[in-house]
Amino acid sequence: MALTTLLAVTASVLAAGLLVASRAPFDKGFAKQQGAHLTAAFDAALVTRDAVAATAAGSAASAGPFRTVSLRPTTASSGREIPEGVTLPPAALVGRPDAAGPVDRLDLTAGRWATATGEIVWAAGRAPFAVGDRVTFADAPGRPTLTVVGLARSVSGTAEAWTTPQQLAAMVADKAGGYQMLYRFTDAATEAQLTAHRTAIAGAVPADAMTGATSYLTVKHTAERTAATFVPFVVAFGVLGLCMSVLIIGVVVSGSVGAATRRIGILKAVGFTPAQVTRAYVGQALIPAGVGTVLGVVLGNLAAVPVLRDESEAFGTATMTIEPWVSVVVPVVALVAVAATAFVPALRAGRLHTVGALSVGRTPVTGRGRTARRLLGRLPLPRPVSLGLANPFTSPSRSATIVAAVALGALGVTFGVGLATSLADIQQGLNRRDAGAVIVQTRVGPPPGQGAPGPGAPGQGAAGPQTQAERDAAAEKVTAAVEAQPGTRRMFSTAEVELSVSGLAGATSVIAFDGDASWGSYEIISGRWFDGPGQVVVPTAFLRATGLRLGDAVTLSDAGRSVKARIVGESLDLSQDGRVVVTDADTLAGLGDAVEPRGFELHVDLDAGVGAKAYVDALNTVLQPLGAGAQVNVGEISSTVVAMDTLAGTLTVMLVVVAGMGVLNTVVLDTRERVHDLGVFKALGMSPRQTVAMVLTSVAGTGLLAGVIGVPAGVLLHHAVLPAMGRAAGTGIPPGYIAVFDPLTVLPLVLGGLVIAGCGALLPAGWAARIRTATALRTE
Repeated sequence: MALTTLLAVTASVLAAGLLVASRAPFDKGFAKQQGAHLTAAFDAALVTRDAVAATAAGSAASAGPFRTVSLRPTTASSGREIPEGVTLPPAALVGRPDAAGPVDRLDLTAGRWATATGEIVWAAGRAPFAVGDRVTFADAPGRPTLTVVGLARSVSGTAEAWTTPQQLAAMVADKAGGYQMLYRFTDAATEAQLTAHRTAIAGAVPADAMTGATSYLTVKHTAERTAATFVPFVVAFGVLGLCMSVLIIGVVVSGSVGAATRRIGILKAVGFTPAQVTRAYVGQALIPAGVGTVLGVVLGNLAAVPVLRDESEAFGTATMTIEPWVSVVVPVVALVAVAATAFVPALRAGRLHTVGALSVGRTPVTGRGRTARRLLGRLPLPRPVSLGLANPFTSPSRSATIVAAVALGALGVTFGVGLATSLADIQQGLNRRDAGAVIVQTRVGPPPGQGAPGPGAPGQGAAGPQTQAERDAAAEKVTAAVEAQPGTRRMFSTAEVELSVSGLAGATSVIAFDGDASWGSYEIISGRWFDGPGQVVVPTAFLRATGLRLGDAVTLSDAGRSVKARIVGESLDLSQDGRVVVTDADTLAGLGDAVEPRGFELHVDLDAGVGAKAYVDALNTVLQPLGAGAQVNVGEISSTVVAMDTLAGTLTVMLVVVAGMGVLNTVVLDTRERVHDLGVFKALGMSPRQTVAMVLTSVAGTGLLAGVIGVPAGVLLHHAVLPAMGRAAGTGIPPGYIAVFDPLTVLPLVLGGLVIAGCGALLPAGWAARIRTATALRTE
């Protein structure tokens, strides 16, 4: 009873705590870390440090100015899968003296803060670095190599990495880079209020000095959408765990009280009243349950630590903990369930006549299961096996509880396996947005500082080509260089532009593909990939925002010109809140030369046997004079998917263990009640091995039946929860990602019910095999 209550409370604390943590995680983390309502970036070449500091006059609290710079990190040494020498996308670096402060208090998730030259702290989940890794910044003066001494999380997403102000100053050329200021306001509940503050700050510095500002509402929207995706399957696991906990507690408590009926008769014989018997056995049930409850609360909080750490990384907030009230309410409810469950059989036992209670257990119950034994005995099976298969029919209600417990466990395993498989497919589908083993990037848009950068510093380097002819010429040179590079198998290019799209306010990103991109197409939910100009593919969120459907026309406009294209496909794409349109480059030809792409990328597939690292090293020597650079495509590892996998795995294991405990306790009660029969069988020559076989086969039929019931229920639950998670994330789910159960997957899962039941019965089977014949025959 103590073990059962321990596991039930552990599962309940974990499930309830995670469900509570998934509600409004950003608001809790933002308040705890004093997040920045507005994060502004300034060009150091156009404004002084004192002028930037003066912009905090109208804020309730501020932090900064901090020097910033955007640089490309190159792995110098790493314990991860990424090899050394791989150049990653530009990262916004901030020079900050400590992790504390009045605004944007950073949460150190690993290691320590950078305190000396040569040290850096990386944003948790923003790059594939761990504490102890070394990273080189080849574009900075002196090509410094820094050691990652810590990982930190900013609820406001203010930077990719932080280092000491002195170290950053050494990495910034004279008047290059920028400044960062963090603000908190008393009135920042709406975008209109933040826009007013942004306008006031921009007006306090010279024109064009403020290069960008990020609202916390944008970060909040992303975090809340991520949290919403957790709710459907956390609720599913939580309800399963709670139902199973109540079921198992009820079975064990009522069984233990029922098994003591003869002893209750003795108590009544010596003068105990029915009320005293009832109180005694309710109290007797609460003692081990209380011990298990206390230990379960401790274990539940410990088990939640790694899961909540991953979940915090997915939400982008400070590390969460189980709410204190959960650790109070769950054990109280568990003890109330124990008391209520124990009260009914205890009350029934207390009302028994003394003689009737004393006679219970001294003579076997006749009739039950006799027909089943007779029919199974005619089958060509060993006698211990036929006896074991018939045993569930002698106590149908108890067998039903085993079926229910194992069925819930099989349901949880099926749901967990399906969820993990679907999440892996979704991760691969999202990675298809960046196809190819190697990505080649070049700047072909406006010069640094003239765009709309985020919270980091303006970019560095020379301005890219400005006219259409120059852009085309630069792109042709880079393309020709890649084509001529040995090891290139195939490639296509993408260019991103911002256009007005009918049905959406503001600018929308349009990604234009040039070349044969059939091998690098996005994952399609419905419809198809475009196969020529005049066709576009859009994500689910775009269709929902515009009210359009497949086959409808959409208008792309810029500078007074427009082109129409037809929507032919719905893609799996969660970037930019769905404000993305993918099309063939020739679709945009009607817009003329005024369209300025923000970037140009080549997606390169390599010949078999060609190493990506060696290919990139050789290619970069050719591309550097052309203002371009190649990097190994390391793919994306979503922290949300990692957190979901961890959570699903943890809860699945908990459900299986609780189900196994239910089987264990039920078989223990059944075996103890049948110990006299075991003595008779042993006296007639049943060996210990045959005894084990009889006990195990007594749960084999029920376990198999539970698998047949639980697995289809788990499949149905998976098919219901996964689309709900997709809706919360703002995307549809490709049908193939839902239909992950095939016969080769389902059959082992059905047999899993048999395995759960068998594992739960192993201990009582061993006890039954070891008991001596004389002892068993003397046992009442």
